[in-house]
Amino acid sequence: MSTIKEFLSRDHSRCDELFAKMEDIAMKSLVDAKLACGEFVNESERHFQMEERVMFLEFEAKTGMTQGPTAMMRHEHTQMRSLMKQMLDAIDAQNKDKFFGLSETLMILMQQHNMKEEQMLYPMAQQHLSEESQRIVSMMESMIVA
Repeated sequence: MSTIKEFLSRDHSRCDELFAKMEDIAMKSLVDAKLACGEFVNESERHFQMEERVMFLEFEAKTGMTQGPTAMMRHEHTQMRSLMKQMLDAIDAQNKDKFFGLSETLMILMQQHNMKEEQMLYPMAQQHLSEESQRIVSMMESMIVA
């Protein structure tokens, strides 16, 4: 069984791969990138939901910290959701320059966000939730639609 950190870090990598695939396709054709972008957005949202509806709530309940790191991560999720929506809009408008400007901004935000989670929040969560780790990972896994 994975730790919280291992499970969520592995999912970051999976979402990063979808992002790279989307950009590769978009370089050739924005029309063809719509499906890949939709998949990336959906899988990123699933990841955000695993964190927001399971891990963050468990962490906050255990530590009492509701205005700390989880509040900042939720704020960044909101920023990323906005950028993703704008990217989909840029695809619909066939505006390649706008799409790649937004994707570059999103990539930087995702890298910084993931680093904060993987180096700070996930280890803190694992430390505070070690006894519940298997249950929490199982809850997050149950949110994955095969």
